[in-house]
Amino acid sequence: MAEGENIVVETAEKIFADLADAQEVNRDKQGQWKAPLWQALSEAGLPLAWVSEEHGGSGASLADGFGVLGAAGRFAIAVPLAETMLAGWLLAQAGIASPNGEMTVAPASPRDRVISNADGTLSGRARGVPFAKAAKHVAVIANGADGAVIALVDAAKLRIEGHLNLANDTSDTIVFDKVEPITAKPAPNGFDQTTLMLMGGVVRSLQIAGALESMLDISVRYAGERVAFEKPIAKFQAVQHNLARLAGESAAALAAATSAADTLASGTAPDDAVFLEAVSAKIRCAEAAEKGSAIAHQVHGAIGFTIEHILHRFTLRALAWRDDFGSESYWAVELGKRIAARGADELWPLVASR
Repeated sequence: MAEGENIVVETAEKIFADLADAQEVNRDKQGQWKAPLWQALSEAGLPLAWVSEEHGGSGASLADGFGVLGAAGRFAIAVPLAETMLAGWLLAQAGIASPNGEMTVAPASPRDRVISNADGTLSGRARGVPFAKAAKHVAVIANGADGAVIALVDAAKLRIEGHLNLANDTSDTIVFDKVEPITAKPAPNGFDQTTLMLMGGVVRSLQIAGALESMLDISVRYAGERVAFEKPIAKFQAVQHNLARLAGESAAALAAATSAADTLASGTAPDDAVFLEAVSAKIRCAEAAEKGSAIAHQVHGAIGFTIEHILHRFTLRALAWRDDFGSESYWAVELGKRIAARGADELWPLVASR
């Protein structure tokens, strides 16, 4: 890990530890913890970490930002930090300056489309957009007659239908009814909606991997403290087996997510390699979220399902993040199509090159 990444991640972790402790957040039913946390993150320049200083950000590297996102996953942060970072990154691709405040991106699903009309307005529907209700602005990638367009939109001009995901975080539907953006510019050559989906998938993979690390830590600690039949349940072979399986799922998710993040951060891998890394990470991390959450709750028994226990903050978010920017089933099909198109002789060289 580079020295700069250490500083950035340590700063984020200190803020999370001070202002987003899972126990304190779980007891705060009014959500009063969110404003101080967002203010501290903003003062540290983390929401716009991927935006250059020229365009209003802090100019951190992709690797720095990925490290912050892994830390955010370990704390199960329920504010639009990842979404604002992703929005700033998207706007920066077209040289659009990022405004202050919470942002999100649209579409958040590869199956949805936003169209850039001939008059410059935007039309379409984007479902499952995280934190759209909380966002002041939305960064949009739209399909235009001459290629992809990246636009910044005032959230107040949009019709937003509120919905909740598994973790009770907002996951809303945005309706673009000939909305005029604040500004819109052509996307770089080769940059399209799939590019955004792949980047979003890596972001969610890192968050899932971070959440799984915390699930493992919480479960190991609980198993060592919980006594049954006059000894800690961690002494029972069945519990040890489950904890080993959870550790395996956590390690596999972390390896897949960090490999994809390193590939994107290097900026030198060919398109097929980026696709393989990003899609594989999303598929593997989504699978790990399902298996790991089940194991963690099994270790905890009934107490893990209660609203008073912090476990649900991690398991439900990991499960909810599976569907953002394409589910594992969607990407599994797309990966199969890409491999089939390359032909049998090209499969092993591609896999072995990673």
